Amino acid sequence: MVARILTESTNVVPGLRDILAPNLCVVFCGINPGLRAATLGHHFAGRGNRFWKTIHLAGFTREEIAPENDELVLAYRCGLTTAVERPTSRADELSREEFERAASGLSAKIARYGPKYVAFLGKPAFSAIFGRKLVSWGKQDALLGGSRTWVLPNPSGLNRSFRLDQLVRAYAELRIALDGVSE
Repeated sequence: MVARILTESTNVVPGLRDILAPNLCVVFCGINPGLRAATLGHHFAGRGNRFWKTIHLAGFTREEIAPENDELVLAYRCGLTTAVERPTSRADELSREEFERAASGLSAKIARYGPKYVAFLGKPAFSAIFGRKLVSWGKQDALLGGSRTWVLPNPSGLNRSFRLDQLVRAYAELRIALDGVSE
């Protein structure tokens, strides 16, 4: 079992900490904490958020983890962080400058823990951090802190561009790719 290592939180709203450990297969990088997640202190705690169901159905976990048990994700060699620490009700409330300011800290954090992949949940953070206007879904050619990068659709309940089956299919592509990455 992976030792549980939680980074110190510097978030504006205390309680939403990164859930990270060395040498994870993937760190899922949300855009920023939602207000509910920040208030409750647990990742992807919004009522309509489909993250936990999606990673379970895509094969990352044997069971669907409840947000209040978010630390259990470490047992599956997955971690959680956000690109920007400031909580908002909607990700579009963040400025490009906030992403750019957060980039060096995020890169240093990823370099410290060394996951195989960083999976950005949605295109905005990846686009701003890497200065790319056009971003495709899936594996990217950029490294962050020495780790490979991947862009997945955002599982937020506000993102209705993707049905659950489409989210699961996209996330399963990453899980399959991880199976092919040597230890």
